[in-house]
Amino acid sequence: MPAIAGNAAEPPLLDSYYALLHRCGGGEDACATVPPAPCEVLPPPVSECELPMIDVGCLTASWGAGEEEDEAAERAACAAEIARAAEEWGFFQVRNHGVRPELLEAMRREQARLFRLPFEAKTAAPGGLLNDSYRWGTPTATSLQQLSWSEAFHVPLAGVSGDACNFGDLTDLRDVTREVAGAMSKLASTLATVLAEAVLGHAPAGESFPESCDETTCFLRLNRYPPCPFSPDTFGLVPHTDSDFLTVLCQDHVGGLQLMKGDAWVAVKPIPGALIVNIGDLFQAWSNNRYKSVEHKVTTNAATERYSVAYFLCPSYDSPIGTCKEPSPYMPFTFGDYRRKVQEDVKRTGKKVGLPSFLV
Repeated sequence: MPAIAGNAAEPPLLDSYYALLHRCGGGEDACATVPPAPCEVLPPPVSECELPMIDVGCLTASWGAGEEEDEAAERAACAAEIARAAEEWGFFQVRNHGVRPELLEAMRREQARLFRLPFEAKTAAPGGLLNDSYRWGTPTATSLQQLSWSEAFHVPLAGVSGDACNFGDLTDLRDVTREVAGAMSKLASTLATVLAEAVLGHAPAGESFPESCDETTCFLRLNRYPPCPFSPDTFGLVPHTDSDFLTVLCQDHVGGLQLMKGDAWVAVKPIPGALIVNIGDLFQAWSNNRYKSVEHKVTTNAATERYSVAYFLCPSYDSPIGTCKEPSPYMPFTFGDYRRKVQEDVKRTGKKVGLPSFLV
């Protein structure tokens, strides 16, 4: 099969594409010609949108400090805006979020250095880079509609913070990754607590929400979407919802993120300096469907690579997800139960079923 772009750093996505094309009935002749269309035609986005933009400076400026009475009204208004966006969109953007722009720029540079390493170096295991967290494409794909044209390091934060994590010769990557993870962790915990307060009508029990989320349970994902000769008919990341409480995303200027609004896909316009936040399945379940975990995807670009960093706020595997109020529309389940069911469904059917599997 053809090699991909003759670049030793690139994962063999082209090989995967042609193997799936052949399985779909494209045949050997099709594999030798100009890139053909996938087995199914993907609908184009209806429009480009700007997500709700929320200034969270009144929340992040008070990190580590007590709240003055005259700040309560501003904080309440900000919290109401966040909750409304989580209900109506499931996605929103934040500014004055406490993650320094120069830190995010450094993360982008270090990601580029990381992904330029030879494919063999990224896949070396055991003891590979960033705790053997490298992945590419979609190993379970049985059709082109299940193929993600991307590569990533999906890193447990317990590994990032530990001395045993292998960063190779990329010592700057180690420091930058740890700082980004710490800053995004603060932001995610702050937003999750605010969202929980809006549902409960009072502060949740414990020092943070969810109590079972900490640096040993959450994940940081470093994404790269290589240029794709089959764009725009191939996914960079297949349509999905996130299996967590909350996701904080930093995307670059290239764009490609799309979400489902109503019954149509809309493209999210990149806004310099802003971070994107989206509700995950666990928050939808805990809030009794008040907050929406919205399906989203990434489209490919024919000429330009795209980078992003995502922080996933996840509980421990044995943590019950619980509910804000009984009765819940969902049966009791732990995060481990949920992850196992998702993995079983993907292996069996090629796609995630998610929350509907846990309805009462």
